[in-house]
Amino acid sequence: MTIRHLKIFLAVAESGTMSAAAKQLYITQPSVSQAIRELEEHYQFRIFERLNHKLYITDEGRRLLKEARPMIQNFDMLETNMRHLRGCHRLRIGVSMTVGTCLLPRLRQDLSVLLSGQSPYFYSGNTHTIEDKLLRSELDFGIVEGIVQAQDLVSLPIIDDFLVLCCSNDHPLVSHPVLYPRDLADIDFAIREEGSGTRALFENYLQSQNIPLHIDLEATSPETIRAAVKTSRMMTVMSVRLLEEDIRNGDIHVFKSASHSWNRTFKLVHHKNKELGQDFTLIHETLSRYKTPDFLDQIPTAIFCE
Repeated sequence: MTIRHLKIFLAVAESGTMSAAAKQLYITQPSVSQAIRELEEHYQFRIFERLNHKLYITDEGRRLLKEARPMIQNFDMLETNMRHLRGCHRLRIGVSMTVGTCLLPRLRQDLSVLLSGQSPYFYSGNTHTIEDKLLRSELDFGIVEGIVQAQDLVSLPIIDDFLVLCCSNDHPLVSHPVLYPRDLADIDFAIREEGSGTRALFENYLQSQNIPLHIDLEATSPETIRAAVKTSRMMTVMSVRLLEEDIRNGDIHVFKSASHSWNRTFKLVHHKNKELGQDFTLIHETLSRYKTPDFLDQIPTAIFCE
């Protein structure tokens, strides 16, 4: 028994004849007769009595009619509502904390223009959280700085970035024109939370050098860490994109890796089984226009040498 059977039954009950129902539904009369017969076989009772070439609905048929009407109405409402949703899917984009702080205002504005004013939904979290939401289909795309671990996700490097060590202008290490890994052994750090791509990159580096990480402050917000470092004797490692204004104003002291070992990319991520369409093309083209952070080329900086 299908919704088609019920719609044919309703048309016969309301019109009084199978021929009228067939005409109303734009099908043949034999198709109507077959549908009624299949309904009667399914429920094991007669729906109509056929007397003198006329149809009379049975008591069982009236009960079926009473139950069928709201079901058909609900189905028709469902169909109408779903048709209204065609082409109305709101693009859902996850951005890691660093990416969001660096690029979100510009990205949101650029995509709103390209999507004819339809503002995408954005979610900000660390790289691990974005991965998890992509795997559960709670997001369409992600833009992260960390290394994507899930095998079911495709990660496309798209924007250049790199980390720098930074501290306040009154930190003891400011007087060092060159830092070496051993200089970090006893330094207190403000650092991102577990699951952050920035933290993972820096922790992996320190582990490779057998240097312990002394954490005095752990926070999910890059802005919280940045503000704390400027007013304390802690150091941190952070995307150079987050520090451009402070560096240009001379409000913070940075050490740039001489070997570029902290270079990385912001990556556009999606599930491997996701059907990619125009939305993916728009995001990819938009992100591709965001330049490499090269402002440090004109600003003298201290060096971190491995």
